[in-house]
Amino acid sequence: MNTNLHTHTFRCGHASGTEREYIETAISGGIKVMGFSEHIPFAFPDGSESGYRMKIKDVPDYFETLTKLKNEYKEKIDIKIGFEMEYYPIYFDKMLANAKSWGAEYLILGQHFIGNEHPGGTYSGGDHPSSDQLTEYVDCVVEAIKSGVFTYVAHPDLFDYSADDHVYISQMRRICQASKEHGVPLEINFLGIRGKRNYPKELFWTIAGEVGSPVVYGYDAHSAVDAYDPSSLIYAEKLVKENNLQLIHQPTICVLK
Repeated sequence: MNTNLHTHTFRCGHASGTEREYIETAISGGIKVMGFSEHIPFAFPDGSESGYRMKIKDVPDYFETLTKLKNEYKEKIDIKIGFEMEYYPIYFDKMLANAKSWGAEYLILGQHFIGNEHPGGTYSGGDHPSSDQLTEYVDCVVEAIKSGVFTYVAHPDLFDYSADDHVYISQMRRICQASKEHGVPLEINFLGIRGKRNYPKELFWTIAGEVGSPVVYGYDAHSAVDAYDPSSLIYAEKLVKENNLQLIHQPTICVLK
């Protein structure tokens, strides 16, 4: 593994450490391409901002700091600067326009909420008995893949639904088929592995293997020590081998224009 495009910074409010510490850890582990993908800032119509995102006021510092480090370390590592972003139909155009105007080099999709997040959104990682909510989640992810602006889909198996395997399989197959059709990889998320979360979900990756979806690894680092995570790699490689997944070691950056 020499590429990781899923890295956060302290600005999101639930990560720690300096960018330099992340970069040094990545270099020590042999990472050649490193992407910072902070949660994209966004102000909702009432002026409020999410508690788990970087604030809009911090955007200049985010790019200035990382651009300096990108230049400083250019002989050792290729640093990309982007965002992790949701696909909310009513906010998508504005969020995308912001990302472009701020200078993002790439986006990864992280569909953390359904129902547009605010007001009244529901966290995708909660326990969901509702097949309607599963359908809504899948609809958003599929539309995001079709949009052509996302480099890959982070933790596509975040949605926690265990009420009916047949329903889960039929819906998640839609994500896997869209991934294969449009060449947008699906991420095996290392934060889920080391945090023992409900993802990676083995059933999801069985489906991805059957469909032949392209797959990538992502550290989802929220601390400097996790900017190189060989322990989680062991389980990720096991998933790839057991499900005959189509692993891509260095995903193609979808450049924003």
